[in-house]
Amino acid sequence: MKINDTQRIGAYRTYQQQNDARANQTTGKRRKDEVQFSAEAMEMLNSRQPAADPDRTKRIEQLKNDVATGNYHVEDKLIIEKLLPFFR
Repeated sequence: MKINDTQRIGAYRTYQQQNDARANQTTGKRRKDEVQFSAEAMEMLNSRQPAADPDRTKRIEQLKNDVATGNYHVEDKLIIEKLLPFFR
């Protein structure tokens, strides 16, 4: 009877070496994903934002507050008029 089968031990060693190599790769310095925007993209982004209108800003804040407190109400009829074309 053969107690030490070298082929099985060799297969285990190969597997163990591969796991060690993978472990060493993950412990190294990890690179993080980066996103860079071109100057043209930044210009387009800034041009889309409307000028700071104090009345508009005030209205938006009021709407946010109403929605957060549950005081914002829209008439059912207006919602139905807007949804009706999608169901036809």
